[in-house]
Amino acid sequence: MAISFNEIPPNLRVPFVYAEFDSSNAQGAGVLMPYKVLVCGQKLAAGTQAELVPVRITSKEQAVTLFGAGSMLAQALATYKLNDEMTEVWAIAVDDLSAGVKATGTLTVTGAATESGTLCLYIGGRRIRVAVTSGDQPTAIATAIAAAVNAETDSPCTATSNAGVVTLSAQHKGEAGNGIDLRLNYYGESTPAGVAVAIVAMSSGTGNPDADEVIAAMADVQYHIICWPWTDAASLTAIEAELLDRDGPLRMIEGQAIACATGTHGTLGTLGDSRNSQFLTIMHAHGMPTPTWEVAAWVAATAAYYGNIDPARPFQTLPSRGILAPAQVDRFTMSENNLLLFDGIGTLTVDAGGVVRIQRLITTYKTNAAGAADTAYLDLTTRLTLSYLRYSFRTYILVKYPRHKLADDGNNFGPGQAIMTPKLGRAEAIVWYAEMIKLGLVENMDAFKEALICERNATDRNRLDWLIAPDLVNQLIVCAVKNSFTL
Repeated sequence: MAISFNEIPPNLRVPFVYAEFDSSNAQGAGVLMPYKVLVCGQKLAAGTQAELVPVRITSKEQAVTLFGAGSMLAQALATYKLNDEMTEVWAIAVDDLSAGVKATGTLTVTGAATESGTLCLYIGGRRIRVAVTSGDQPTAIATAIAAAVNAETDSPCTATSNAGVVTLSAQHKGEAGNGIDLRLNYYGESTPAGVAVAIVAMSSGTGNPDADEVIAAMADVQYHIICWPWTDAASLTAIEAELLDRDGPLRMIEGQAIACATGTHGTLGTLGDSRNSQFLTIMHAHGMPTPTWEVAAWVAATAAYYGNIDPARPFQTLPSRGILAPAQVDRFTMSENNLLLFDGIGTLTVDAGGVVRIQRLITTYKTNAAGAADTAYLDLTTRLTLSYLRYSFRTYILVKYPRHKLADDGNNFGPGQAIMTPKLGRAEAIVWYAEMIKLGLVENMDAFKEALICERNATDRNRLDWLIAPDLVNQLIVCAVKNSFTL
C-alpha cells in the first residue's frame, strides 16, 4: 500500500467510502505567533488577588479590584491597556517586603495667600488641585493638600501634614518609590499669590520584593514580553538568568523583559553599563512625571502590540498614551541619547505636541562571553525576529510531519508514504525560508541555500539535523547624506 493513512486501517471489508482529513498542508510557514504578556508588580492590602498567583487581566477596573487603587500593579496595567487592548495580558502580584521602607518626600508651605486660587500639585503624574482662599495660612494650606492627596484614590502616595509641612509616603515599600515625581504647575498653572511650596524629592525607599518568588510563580508558562518594575541589581540579575534559561533549546519559552529607570544621565549610564543581557531592555524616564512602572508598561505594550504585527520592524516614532513628557529643560540632547544607546539604555523623544515617542529600543547586550564588543543582539527587533523564526520553523515541521518515518535519500518509496528524508528536509527549509522572505523578515535566499545543511544524525538514526543560517532583514535606523554642492 503506497499511501500512508493516519486513521483508516488496511483490514476493512465492510463496503463504504471511508475518508479522513489531513491538516498537515492546511497552513503555510507564515503562522500566527500569539503573544502573551506578563506584568509584574506590587499590590496593596486592599487588593483581593492572592500574591504570586498568575491572573489574566481584561480591564483596568479589574486590576484595581485585584491589586488595589493606587498600587504599582494597577497603575501599570491601566497604562498597558491604554496602549494595547488586543494582546493577552497576565499579571503576577507580590506583597511589599516586610523589611522594606517606604520612600518619603516633603512639601513645605510658606507665606499666607494674598489671593484666592488653585494650587496644582502633581504626584507621579497625577494632578491634585487644592482650593486656596485669600488669607489662608501655611498650616491650613498644608492640611488641605494632605486631604486632597488622600482623596485621590489613584495617587502613588499618601500624605500627612504638620505645621505647614506635608509629608508624602509612597504607597509601597521599596526602591521604586524613590522615583515618584513631585512638582507644581506641570501645565503652566499659577500658584496663588503669597504662597510658596518647597519640594524635597522622594527618597530613602529600600527593600524590593524577592524576584525569585515572582519568577517561580511564572512556572513554565511562556510570556513573550515581561514588564519588570524593579531595577536593583538582584532583581535584574534574577530575571536575566531566568530568561537565558528559558531561551535554551530544551525549554524554548523565550521572552523579553522590559524595565524602566530614572535618574541623571550619569546614573542611567552606570545602570546600563552594569548590565549585559540580550533579554533585557531598559528605557529611561529622566525628568518624566509618570512613574517608571507605567513607562515600562507603555514600552512593553508597544513592543508586544507592534512586535506581534511585525517583529522585524523598528519601533522608532511609535507614540505613547497616558505618559507625561519631561519638561524641555529635562530632555536629553541628541549626543546624550547617543551615549545612552552605547550604554545599553533605550531612548525616547518628545514631538512638538508633547507626545512621548520611542526613539530606539535596544537591549543591554554589549559584549560576548569573551568580553569583545558585540552588536549581534543590539536591537530588540533582532530578539523578537529570532523568536518568531524559531517558532514558525518548528510549527511548520511539526504540523506537516507529525508522525513520519525517516530514511536516507535515494530509495524508491511509493508516492504518498509518510517518510522524511534529508533531501526533503532541505527542500522544506527552503520553502519555509521563501515564506519568511515574503514576510520581510529575512533576505538573501542564495546565501541561505549555500549554508543550509540537512542530514541524518550520525549516532541517532531517528534524528534529522538542520543547520540554517537566516540573514535577518535590517532596519532603516540611520540615513546619511553627503550634499556635495557647487557654486
